[in-house]
Amino acid sequence: MKHPVIFVGAGPGDPELITVKGRRLLNEADRIVYAGSLVPAALLEERKPGAAAFDSAPLTLSETHALLVEGYRRGERVVRLHTGDPGLYGAIREQMDLLDGEGIPYEVVPGVSAVFAAAAALKRELTLPEVSQTVILTRMAGRTPVPERESLRSLASHRATLAIYLSVQQIEKLVSEVSPYYSPETPVVVAYRVGWPDEAFVRGTLSDIAGVVQASGIRRQALVLVGDVFDFQEGTEKKRSRLYDESFEHGFRQAKEKS
Repeated sequence: MKHPVIFVGAGPGDPELITVKGRRLLNEADRIVYAGSLVPAALLEERKPGAAAFDSAPLTLSETHALLVEGYRRGERVVRLHTGDPGLYGAIREQMDLLDGEGIPYEVVPGVSAVFAAAAALKRELTLPEVSQTVILTRMAGRTPVPERESLRSLASHRATLAIYLSVQQIEKLVSEVSPYYSPETPVVVAYRVGWPDEAFVRGTLSDIAGVVQASGIRRQALVLVGDVFDFQEGTEKKRSRLYDESFEHGFRQAKEKS
């Protein structure tokens, strides 16, 4: 019997932030091909006896693909374990294209992305009434180009909550790109290795975050969060959602009359 290859999101670093479905499929797998530089080793410790684990960090796309195909053709349950959510900067499309070319079925199980783990750790909501109702997930151009229409400067014009991946090494340029649209006092949080034991959060504003980051020594594996929703001063989050307001009526609750 042949089983589809399963792409599983491992979450951002905390081994308990994998989904229940992802954990079950991982524990059932006969072969696990994982991103060793980013996936916590603790997730592999509970694999079933005899299950083979292959670190894809030093492998090319064709070498990784060969491992998936070999397992599938042997009738093994194969899990391709990715960090975070496979659908966001997971480079899974190219892997799926190769599987399509050989007629090999596959499925994708989502995972927790670093932006949501960071919001939870910071105890902040990414969307606040009358502050921001939009979250933009993006990255700056590096070795992987970004379409000009998606330049950070262009996206920043919306003044939404920004979650900028894979770009902390360009923090000075990042600040210059967003500064025309956000005030110098706009809060910025740099979330380093969210969910890992050495997780760290560096806070500042657009006016000083570049220097703070340089002093911290953070150069990689960090997410840059920009927006007024990250204001850490007491009493600044005054706007409330109408969802729980006594005057707000919906299909499950009638509005209460004001006395």
